[in-house]
Amino acid sequence: MADEEVLLTKEGLQKLEDELRELKTVKRREMATRLKVAISYGDLRENSEYHSAKEEQGFMETRIKVLEKMLTNVKLVDESSADTSTVSVGSTVTLNDIEFAEHVEYTIVGPAESDVTANKISYESPMGKELLGKKVGDIINVEAPMGTLKYEVLGIKFV
Repeated sequence: MADEEVLLTKEGLQKLEDELRELKTVKRREMATRLKVAISYGDLRENSEYHSAKEEQGFMETRIKVLEKMLTNVKLVDESSADTSTVSVGSTVTLNDIEFAEHVEYTIVGPAESDVTANKISYESPMGKELLGKKVGDIINVEAPMGTLKYEVLGIKFV
C-alpha cells in the first residue's frame, strides 16, 4: 500500500479512526498486562502463553501501522457534490434481482470499508465495477461463481 489513495466515506473514516484509537489505548494496555502475566510464568523459551501473546502483539502493531498509513492517504467522498442520477462511490443503490424478483440495497464504498454483511461493497468488486456510472433503469450483469447474475437499477441515493 505504497502511498495509494484510500477512498472513504465520513462513516468509514470514523470507523477506522475509532479502531486505531482502540488499538493504541485499550488493546495495547491489555496486551501489556497479558505479556506481564505470561512472563511471570517463567522460562520464556518454553512459555507458550508468552509466545502467543508476542505473536498477537505483532499482528496488532502491524494493524496499527496499516491504519496509520491508510489515514494519512485518505480521500473523503465529497457528499456535497453528490449526483444521484448515476451510481458513484458513496451511492446507495436499490436493485431488483431479476432472477429471484427480490430487492436488494448496496452502498458503494472504497475497499478499506467494504463489508458485505452490512451491504457495503467495494467499487473494485465485480458488482461495484458494473454499477459505477449506471442510471435508474439500467440492467447489469455480474459474473459470479454460480453464473451470471442480472440486476435492474431501481434507485440511487446518497446517504
